[in-house]
Amino acid sequence: MPVNYATPAADQLFPVPGVRLGVAEAEIRKKNRRDLTLVALDAGCTVAGVFTLNRFCAAPVQLCRNHLAGGKEVRALVINTGIANAGTGEPGRQTAQASCAAVGELLGIAADQVLPFSTGVILEPLPVDRLKAGLPAAQADLKADNWHAAAHAIMTTDTVAKAASRRITVGGKTITVSGISKGAGMIKPNMATMLGFLATDAGIAQPLLDKLVKEAADASFNCITVDGDTSTNDSYVMIATGQSGAGFASESDAGWAEVKAAIIAVSVELAQAIVRDGEGATKFITVAVQGGKTIEECRQVGYAIGHSPLVKTAFFASDPNLGRILAAVGYAGIADLDVDGVKVWLASGESSVLVAENGGRAAAYLEADGARVMAQAEITVRVDLGRGAAKASVYTCDFSYDYVKINADYRS
Repeated sequence: MPVNYATPAADQLFPVPGVRLGVAEAEIRKKNRRDLTLVALDAGCTVAGVFTLNRFCAAPVQLCRNHLAGGKEVRALVINTGIANAGTGEPGRQTAQASCAAVGELLGIAADQVLPFSTGVILEPLPVDRLKAGLPAAQADLKADNWHAAAHAIMTTDTVAKAASRRITVGGKTITVSGISKGAGMIKPNMATMLGFLATDAGIAQPLLDKLVKEAADASFNCITVDGDTSTNDSYVMIATGQSGAGFASESDAGWAEVKAAIIAVSVELAQAIVRDGEGATKFITVAVQGGKTIEECRQVGYAIGHSPLVKTAFFASDPNLGRILAAVGYAGIADLDVDGVKVWLASGESSVLVAENGGRAAAYLEADGARVMAQAEITVRVDLGRGAAKASVYTCDFSYDYVKINADYRS
């Protein structure tokens, strides 16, 4: 079960004018499950995306990058779950192209106006004929208030669907932001094994949207880790329809700060939902690092702690074997770190325990205090590097027995 997370109800996910979503059961890999999503965009939308840095990136990722770089107006997205279409070589690229061509023919648009996305098992061919056969049903299901169904249709090992919405008023105009994501395992920054889709009815000029999607990813999906594995299919796409009547071309435009904050808030909620639903997770852990010279070195330390199987298993057991945290700080790669200046706390709710200072165990620290904090479902590990003013946070979870069970039986 996810840690303190439940899928929002359908009526809590606001339609975004200019975006319609439809789902279908295409039997991509399993029967009797929604596994195909079609997203139709009105003319006039701007679209931007960021993708995995894995060199074995999947065929749909390669095609998405090409289509976005081509500069044509994006009019549709097609998303399948079950098969990742990764590690499939040229045949995989051809099936991804065939998926786009089929959507284009169905909607009366060019194939390179379609962005394809796949998630699921790697190294297996995508059954494109099943995908094509499911598209008419997905088209018939297209509607603006279908975010809830789409969130379910992109799941793989997720135990819950992940979605979020916001509405804000800027300059007398109501602006909507809605998004969905999927992911539970193979989660590591740059990015996670995840798909994320966010839409707003604000009008955002292409250069501004290109910058925003990177900033939003850096504040959200690039700050999460479940198991330290970087997937082949990670994609985060942002859509701006402009149908609210509020338009933004520059960061200096009135109201832009509020719109940007709402979009990043939805992105963070979607990213944290992935960690809360991490495979086998029983605890949600924030690693908050402060006192660094740069944000980058704070993230280095956060990732070292958040990736460590020894740290994560200790949290699962509520075992205050917290030398593991100090070890992770030490191997994070800060060559000139003065460990005597480092402090470490454990916190949950109102309770905060100083664990380490002056290069070792804090004088007043008792293991019973550490164990009490570690037994909670939501925990913060706070680290002060004592060498600057920079700070950054990384979000992770514990490792339980179920993580091994899930991944040992993933393809069944």
